[in-house]
Amino acid sequence: MLKNIIKSPVVYVLGIASLLPLQAFAQTCDRACLEVLVDTYLDAVIANDPAAVPLSPDVRFTENGQRLEIGDGLWNTMKTKGDYRIFVTDVPAQQVTFIGTIGEDHREEDKQNLALIGLRLRLENGGITEVEQFVGRDVAAAERVAALTPRAVFTEAVPAPARMSRADLLKTANMYFSGMQRNDGKGEYPFADHCNRLENGMQTTNAPVPAGQTRADPANASTYSAQWSCMEQFKSGLLYFVNRIRDRRFVAVDEERGLVMAIGFFDHSGGEFRHAVTPDGKPVIGGPVQPWTWYIVEMFKVENGKLGEIEALLQQVPYGMLSGWSTYEDGMSSELQDATLKIN
Repeated sequence: MLKNIIKSPVVYVLGIASLLPLQAFAQTCDRACLEVLVDTYLDAVIANDPAAVPLSPDVRFTENGQRLEIGDGLWNTMKTKGDYRIFVTDVPAQQVTFIGTIGEDHREEDKQNLALIGLRLRLENGGITEVEQFVGRDVAAAERVAALTPRAVFTEAVPAPARMSRADLLKTANMYFSGMQRNDGKGEYPFADHCNRLENGMQTTNAPVPAGQTRADPANASTYSAQWSCMEQFKSGLLYFVNRIRDRRFVAVDEERGLVMAIGFFDHSGGEFRHAVTPDGKPVIGGPVQPWTWYIVEMFKVENGKLGEIEALLQQVPYGMLSGWSTYEDGMSSELQDATLKIN
C-alpha cells in the first residue's frame, strides 16, 4: 500500500496524525493508497502548501475548466473538508476521483461558505501529474449535499461473478448520455428498476408527491417530472431539450464496485431545440430559452448491465465552455472518450 507519502515530517491522513518520515507515494498505489492521496491533497490545499503533496514538476492543474498554477484558485480559500465523501477509484489507471463538500472563506471570519467539490488526481511514478477540480459555489446546493449520508451502495463490492468489464461499464454509462441527448423516448435505456438520481443533493427521480397533489402522469404530461422513475423520464421523450452532451470524458472506472465517473457538458441550445414531438405524437416546447450549458460531474453505479444509483454535481457555465483537457474537436464531440488509461 503506502511506502512513503509526502515531503513533510507530519501529515494528517483521514484526520489521524502520522509521524512517519514521508517522501513520496508508492510507484503503484492500491485503492486505500489512492484514497489517502485525496486527503493528502486536500490537506495541502487547506494549508496552501504545495510542498505538502507529491506533485510532479510538470503537473497540470485546472479548476472549473481553467488552467491555473498550483497554489491558485481554491488553494487560496479552502478552510475545511466536509463529511460527505464518495470515491470512484481506478487502480489500473492510477486515478482517483472524488465528490464531496468543503468549507471556504466567508466574509465573517467565524463562519464558512459551504461548497461542492469534484476532484480527479492522476498518479504516475509516485507523483501527481494531473489535478482536475470542479468547485460548485452554490451554498444552498452544498448545504443539501452536506445534510445527506452517502449511499452505501457506492462502497459495496459487486459479487465477483457479476462484475462487468471496464469496456462494458463505460458502454453502459455512456448509454445514459446517449439516451438523454435529443431524447425521443425510443432509445435503449438500461435502467434498473431501483434507479435513482441525485443532482446537487436534490432527488430528481422518484421524488415524493407533495401533500395534496397528484403524481404527474407520463402519458399526458408536457414536461418531465422529478416524481417519475429514471425509465419513465427517458421513455417520456421530454428531456429532448438537452440537445448535446459533449466532451464525455469518462475519468474513472472501478470494476470491483461497478462505478463509473464522467465529466462533461450538457448543452441546451434553445431555438429549434426547444421544440419536439413526444413518442405519442404530441408537440411540446420546453427547456431554457437562451443557450445554456451545465458543467457536470456524474457517477454511476452499474450492476448486471443496468444503471442503478446516479449522483451528479453540476453548475451553469458559459455556453460552449470546454474542460481544459480536450481538444476543441473532442470538446464539442458527443462520442465516448475513455480518459482512464489514456495519458493526456
